[in-house]
Amino acid sequence: MATSEQLIGEQVGSEMQAGAADGGRRAVNSGQLGSRQPISRTQIEAVISRSVAGVGLIFTLQSIPLFLDQLDLRIAPLAPILAAVMGLAVVALVVAAVSKRAVRPIASTVAALYIVTLVCWPSLMIDPSAVLGGAPWIWFLCTVATSCAAIAFPVFWAGVYTVAVPVMYGIIRMLPSGGDKGVVLASIDTVYAILLGFVVLTIIAMLRQATAAVDLAQTNALIKYAVAVRQHATELERVEVDSIVHDSVLATLLSAASASTPHASELASAMASHAIVRLNDAGEVPFGEHGEIPLERLSHRIRAAAGSFATPFTVIERDHDCLSLPISASEALYSASVQAMVNSVEHAGSAEGALVRTLTIAANLRGGCTVVVSDNGVGFDPNAVSHDRLGLRVSILERVAGAGGTVHVQSAPGQGTTITLDWPSTESDSNAVLGLFSGDEIPALGLDDDGDGGTASTVSSAYSSTTSTASTADTEAAIAPTQTGERA
Repeated sequence: MATSEQLIGEQVGSEMQAGAADGGRRAVNSGQLGSRQPISRTQIEAVISRSVAGVGLIFTLQSIPLFLDQLDLRIAPLAPILAAVMGLAVVALVVAAVSKRAVRPIASTVAALYIVTLVCWPSLMIDPSAVLGGAPWIWFLCTVATSCAAIAFPVFWAGVYTVAVPVMYGIIRMLPSGGDKGVVLASIDTVYAILLGFVVLTIIAMLRQATAAVDLAQTNALIKYAVAVRQHATELERVEVDSIVHDSVLATLLSAASASTPHASELASAMASHAIVRLNDAGEVPFGEHGEIPLERLSHRIRAAAGSFATPFTVIERDHDCLSLPISASEALYSASVQAMVNSVEHAGSAEGALVRTLTIAANLRGGCTVVVSDNGVGFDPNAVSHDRLGLRVSILERVAGAGGTVHVQSAPGQGTTITLDWPSTESDSNAVLGLFSGDEIPALGLDDDGDGGTASTVSSAYSSTTSTASTADTEAAIAPTQTGERA
């Protein structure tokens, strides 16, 4: 009798594990999702700024011989100092473009300094009435200045700058200090600079508009995709687990109907008891928005999940007696903790010494719970995580936030990772995407999986409580007619 019951339990358990694993493998791999990244506004801004900075540096270097030739005609030390400041501003623009820091402020500075240079040009000549031989050295920087204005200013003001600055240069060109050229030659230079400036401005504006549309479309697509993935994965797990439970109940009913001996009846009774026990275990934490469960039970579930990994976690539990949490918060903390442990197992890599993973579960001073998952692995840059990576963003950050908690991620390359889950929230922050979903609509999807099915346990544990309630109701409905003598 004991052997038959054990075999039945092993069969049902293996079926549920197989169903959960198959559902987990159907989750979209994050590597496939991000294999073809669209061009973003940030990338375009980097390309634009680096192009303008590179060309500006070349034009600045080209102006140096002409500047040296005209240096004797200029008032020292003001004219050389102003020229040096202008050159340093262009160099600073190159550094900012490469580092992607403070590009717009420095581009604005270059544009402003060029206007100052134009205004001060006649007054900084030793003899303003002397005719300058050749073009002023600032001619090489005219297009650089208009390009910087296109980067730093809105389109309208950049257009105004692109017209005004070449006109100012044309006026200087007609003065003796600018070469004493006639209106025709000065107008040619002015129109040339305006046309070239507007070409650059048009290209930059079109690229920005196109990438803004791409970013908006990608954001909308990701929101719709996240909703579709949640709905599909939830329904998939519910259908598969319900079918497994239904088959076990049906096998029990068939065994009871065909029982003709006391031994067979006892076996059918044991099968029914075992099925009910498994259903009760699966429904131990019903998924919903109301009710509370002890923190000790949540701690037990998280500890059991940690023990299921091939790599060990050092578990620390403290101060969780006589404390209860809302069911929605408990489920969010559990799913986020499991996802954090999955990410640690998959991505922590190898540290210089022994790789240590720690799981801490404790009550906090706000009457809630704090879960800390940490390791001393390779770490990562949280700011560099792609927006497409749903494992960290949806399964951890947004899920806990949707239940009223907060997540703090502390990590750096080579410094390990510490993920702290706090409920209730330690700060008041909002997320626009979270307004579309409730906490229980965000399952712990293992989208950071590398394709080997390693996230099956995460998906299974996240959905087990969701599916158990429906499965229990179906089973009770199937057993009730049999107990009253009716045929199901």
